Amino acid sequence: MPTPSLTKNILEKLTTIVGPAGIETNKEELLCYSYDGTGQEFLPEAVLFPENTKQVAGIMKIAHAHTIPVVPRGAGSGMTGGSLPLKGGLVLALAKMNRILEVDPENQIAVVEPGVITGNLRKRVAQDGLSYPPDPASVAFCTMGGNVAECAGGPSAVKYGVTRDYVLGLEVVLSDGRILATGVRTNKGVVGYDLTRLFTGSEGTLAIITKIIVRLIAHPTATRTTMLLFGDLQEATSLVAKLLLSHTPAKLEYLDGTALNIVAGKLPTPLPKGTRAMLIIELDGDPESVAIQAEKLDLFLARQPAIQQQVNATDAKQAKRLWFARKQVSPSAFKLKPDKISEDVVVPKTKIPDLVQKTEKLARDLNLLIFTFGHAGDGNIHVNIMVDKSDHKEYARAKQAKESLFKAVLELGGTLSGEHGVGTTKAEHIGLELSETSIAVMKELKNVFDPLNILNPGKIF
Repeated sequence: MPTPSLTKNILEKLTTIVGPAGIETNKEELLCYSYDGTGQEFLPEAVLFPENTKQVAGIMKIAHAHTIPVVPRGAGSGMTGGSLPLKGGLVLALAKMNRILEVDPENQIAVVEPGVITGNLRKRVAQDGLSYPPDPASVAFCTMGGNVAECAGGPSAVKYGVTRDYVLGLEVVLSDGRILATGVRTNKGVVGYDLTRLFTGSEGTLAIITKIIVRLIAHPTATRTTMLLFGDLQEATSLVAKLLLSHTPAKLEYLDGTALNIVAGKLPTPLPKGTRAMLIIELDGDPESVAIQAEKLDLFLARQPAIQQQVNATDAKQAKRLWFARKQVSPSAFKLKPDKISEDVVVPKTKIPDLVQKTEKLARDLNLLIFTFGHAGDGNIHVNIMVDKSDHKEYARAKQAKESLFKAVLELGGTLSGEHGVGTTKAEHIGLELSETSIAVMKELKNVFDPLNILNPGKIF
């Protein structure tokens, strides 16, 4: 159990900074900030709700002076334990820092605070004919600060990239309360080290993000969404690399048979008997370019005998329903078992069939229910090991499957995480992927920015 670190005097100092309404110490309220998408639970000693950078800096000065752990938190939707207060201390809930400070259509940038909901930013910039492409499945409630901290991705990554590809600059508060601005407001900038990239994906272990400058792009004015159904899983996954040789879809998603079955009632059309896999392809651009892309794609698909059925969405409503079903796969998984181990591994696109084959073998060998879905277009496959943690033997087999999965992914030339981060759930496994030298250098960087180890301690390492 964490050792209590907040005295009455410290609590009074913190209250002076954020006001009585900006601090919570009642256990019932603390419980709301004790867990995330992993299902683990760690109780903080207090939750603070700062409203601006100055308050965050004041909090960090006190935390630094008294060596108090501080864990930044957005929506708490992370899947690897990144926002869990393992050591007690303070949770810095950034929901009140939720202002879109600036949208500059001419220069195609936006400046936001970390508590801005990503979906809200996307809706706001669309009013100016612009787009912020990163679109994680939790886009309706996840926050920009959390997205930057984890370097979130999403279906659009196949064409448009991930969060780090859109972050131009940051304002952060260091562990001792100093305020640091990084990056630029321009598309180019190479003066000094790229600290913006360093903080992006650092999981709150190096600094507290208080402001984000992102680049925007022109919003596509037309889309074409296609659903491909297959009777064979290997045929579906083998098509991905071939398709990408001559086509650049905005999205290319994959669902196996189990994933399909748990969301079948949410799909726009019934599944034919014997369906074992689905690919979802979305093209985007202006109407003319989408028409050209669609014609080329349809010619390619017509030559693929493994496709059981092709269904093109007839309107935006049907396309929206299809994407809704795709986003419901993860939450619907609990129909199968009360718990899951969810991994977001990545392999080269040509190795997706091998990865799927290995997960199926793991399921058979260890008598487990394992299913896969995810971002086939960039090889980022979500592997879900469904378990009942109260069945200790089954849970032990599930953890064995996770270890075997990670080793298989690395043998295929992949990586252990594409967008969820390391957090707590992958921390013990990073030595499988990173060399001793890499880990040592990363720890040295952590020590430079956070010598007292108060920023999100226990994460990554």
